[in-house]
Amino acid sequence: MSRTTAPVRSSLWVVILCFLTLVADGYDLIVYGATIPHLMEEPGWNLSPATAGMIGSWTLVGLMVGLVVAGPLTDRIGRRKLLMTGVLWFSIGSIVCALATSPTFLGAARFLTGIGMGGVVPSAVALSVEYAPKNRRQLYNALTLTGYSVGGVVCALLAIELLHQHGWRMLYALGAFYALILPVMYVFLPESVDFLVSRDRIDEARKLAARYALDLDQILQDKNAQRSPHDIAHAASGYRLVLSREFRTTILLLAVMAFCVQLIIYGLNAWLPQLMRAAGYPLGSSLQFLLVMQLGAVVGMLSGAWMADRLGSRHVMLPFLLIGGLSLIALSQKLDSAWLMLAVFGAGLGSIGTSSLIYGHIAAHFPTACRGSALGGAQAIGRFGSILGPMIGGWIVGSNLGLHWNFYAFAIPAIIAATIVPLIPQSR
Repeated sequence: MSRTTAPVRSSLWVVILCFLTLVADGYDLIVYGATIPHLMEEPGWNLSPATAGMIGSWTLVGLMVGLVVAGPLTDRIGRRKLLMTGVLWFSIGSIVCALATSPTFLGAARFLTGIGMGGVVPSAVALSVEYAPKNRRQLYNALTLTGYSVGGVVCALLAIELLHQHGWRMLYALGAFYALILPVMYVFLPESVDFLVSRDRIDEARKLAARYALDLDQILQDKNAQRSPHDIAHAASGYRLVLSREFRTTILLLAVMAFCVQLIIYGLNAWLPQLMRAAGYPLGSSLQFLLVMQLGAVVGMLSGAWMADRLGSRHVMLPFLLIGGLSLIALSQKLDSAWLMLAVFGAGLGSIGTSSLIYGHIAAHFPTACRGSALGGAQAIGRFGSILGPMIGGWIVGSNLGLHWNFYAFAIPAIIAATIVPLIPQSR
């Protein structure tokens, strides 16, 4: 064991800082759905539902580009730099969005902001898992990923309080203040020990391992095992290792699941307030539904992680997806307010809660040499679903299919994802 000194800091420090970066990610992705009703009433813009859905999708195209680039990049230059760059990029992008003078301007600004934020999730998840005790990896992953929903909760609360009086530009401008956490990250956020070892920076790795009570000897053994000449697959790294025979089936199945879940998440995040307004609820109540969905997501992430650490993530993803699908079907019906809120809560639990389990399963299943690439690659494919989600929502809102199809369109992917879960190979 390489724990030569008592640890100075708890690994929860890493979780807190990674959590804060995902709060920015969650705020950025929820703010568009919260502001769509006002954007569609912006004088001179003549924003149609189809165009509004397209702008939401361009944000996610940027995220996908960022994920594709950031996955292997985080395995090359380290997690810490990408996290800090993502936060700075988001802050600048928020100011640019607040200054938008046309739908085209806003769409371009959202696309560029998405590129920067795309690098945050793979780096944050990889760092959280690498610093977590082995029996708490899913929990630490979930604690980090709740930042996404907390950011959504913050955005929904600010929208309820500020949107009517101060307009949509205020919500985007407030995102710029997130740059204030960068000095804290610079001082306290550590680099990945696994990354330092992979770059033969052993002295730096030894200091961090001692500070955070990590088993450096085990990390070095894992590194040597990956370099063993008898296992060609493990001698590879990045996307080459992800697509090797050992991991190919797992990553493809998880990517399809991510596609389905991301379609639900981003379709609902973009259109839930507008869908509920179409069902007869005032804007304030519609924003409350967005808030309840994010609260359901937080509960889903934390409870799902607790169960996944004990039962395995495969045994938790299936019931969560079924809860999400049934909740969405229930939303298509006329319900009393209590049942309606419960259905919205279940939709958040089953969609965003399942997404965190997919991230956690990938981070725990794949070795250090390709963990960032596996996270980035699977989520990049999943982003195609997130791109389609707002577009599908915009098309349905602008059509005459009926209120129930607003929710059937998102329930179907949940059922498809649930059928995939039993096909995922057991973890290594």
